[in-house]
Amino acid sequence: MSRPDTFFNFADLSKGISRTLAAGIETRVFPGQRAMFSVVSFEPHSEGSIHSHPEEQWGVLLEGSGIRIQDGVEVAVGSGDFWRTPGGITHGFRAGPDGARVLDIFAPPREAYTKAGTGFDA
Repeated sequence: MSRPDTFFNFADLSKGISRTLAAGIETRVFPGQRAMFSVVSFEPHSEGSIHSHPEEQWGVLLEGSGIRIQDGVEVAVGSGDFWRTPGGITHGFRAGPDGARVLDIFAPPREAYTKAGTGFDA
């Protein structure tokens, strides 16, 4: 039996909107009407740029390790840790030696992420 287009699985990221955020950082984006999921895969030691946006963002480290940089503060995080980033706060992530996979949740959805592309802002 096939699954409706409103069901997904972390092990199968063939669905969703594909974006390359930076070298070694790929995501699949799943937009909804009022929230958006982004499943981000980081290669070992890859690092995203420090940036901000008006949307609130929650992050969950699904696997791996890294450093969450938020409002100038660096916090070591491991599998199972999660955090909240209010809109307008500068933030970024640096993956550990085994890479990382992060689930980002945005509310409302980020307009820039509603189409395939590259970068954090476009």
